[in-house]
Amino acid sequence: MSFMKTILLLLAASACFSVAFAADPQAPPANRIFDGQVGQMEKEVVSLAEAMPADKYAFAPTAGEFKGVRTFSQQMTHIATVIYQVSSGALGEKCPVESGPDENGAASIQGKAAVVKYLKDSFAYAHKAAAAMTSANLMDMMPSPFGNGKMPRVVLISMVSSHSFDHYGQAVVYARMNGVIPPASR
Repeated sequence: MSFMKTILLLLAASACFSVAFAADPQAPPANRIFDGQVGQMEKEVVSLAEAMPADKYAFAPTAGEFKGVRTFSQQMTHIATVIYQVSSGALGEKCPVESGPDENGAASIQGKAAVVKYLKDSFAYAHKAAAAMTSANLMDMMPSPFGNGKMPRVVLISMVSSHSFDHYGQAVVYARMNGVIPPASR
């Protein structure tokens, strides 16, 4: 599915979400729903990052069509960097971290401990962004963290999960190729 189709689907879903929940006074607040999504993503990604041995952080598959793919470490820092970008976009703030080449974060983030800390810190920032979501501001148009144009706030906060799951899936394959069963699969 193309990026634009994904955005259009998220817009349609968020519009339905806004109308449905605005009409139901017993519906959970938007911030609680989005915070739950961030928390679920955090649980799966951080536990996988913690489960991968430090000496495997430089691993990237080489057999088949894997030329030029990110290492496990780069998958994790990429997830974290994009979380920072979309969360800052949803908050209307300047991104607090350096994106680095290919949105992998600063080159100084090296080693398992530094990567896991960076990842955890990005999720803490995403929780802050989720806490700012309301049924009244979901459709606010915010400057895109990826260049020109604007995006609905709900699309930005939803990208914490949608983008992260894409790279989480790749990282799961890396872990299994190294004999690590992802904690979410245990």
